[in-house]
Amino acid sequence: MKVFGIAGYSGSGKTTLLEKLLPRLAARGLRVAVIKHTHHHFDIDRPGKDSFRHRQAGASEVLLASTSRWVLMNELRGAPEPSLAEYIAHFSPCDLVLVEGFKGEAIPTLEVYRPANGKPPLWPDHPQIVAVASDQALPTALAAALASLDLNDPEAITRFVLDTVQLGGTRHADL
Repeated sequence: MKVFGIAGYSGSGKTTLLEKLLPRLAARGLRVAVIKHTHHHFDIDRPGKDSFRHRQAGASEVLLASTSRWVLMNELRGAPEPSLAEYIAHFSPCDLVLVEGFKGEAIPTLEVYRPANGKPPLWPDHPQIVAVASDQALPTALAAALASLDLNDPEAITRFVLDTVQLGGTRHADL
């Protein structure tokens, strides 16, 4: 599996960009998985539901299954958070894993940067950032240091990602 990161501050448009890239990658016959890292506590379950009650009662893992989808919930219960590699190991075989977050990992990463957010760019402190996609022209120094992409051109960004991870545009065999 090839792995490529998307990083940026909250509100920069990472999820919106992924929503534009995913159908383009799927149209090329690629099987793509996404990991979204969050620093916030979250729960996809709801109090009162059986699966929630199972976890509350002490289950370390609960798999919720239907004819449409399934989800495996794992309770860390104080254990350290798994590494990106450990998370990826849980995926079924696929062509590409897009990672939103994990900006400190040594994977090629695209920074989504909007100067209007008033935040500094990430790329100077993160050597794994190989390109910046922005909705504005970038300063000359930045454009000279990294690949500069138009955030409003998802087709060009798709091609950049595929070229970077050396992944062809169409699968020749099912996994």
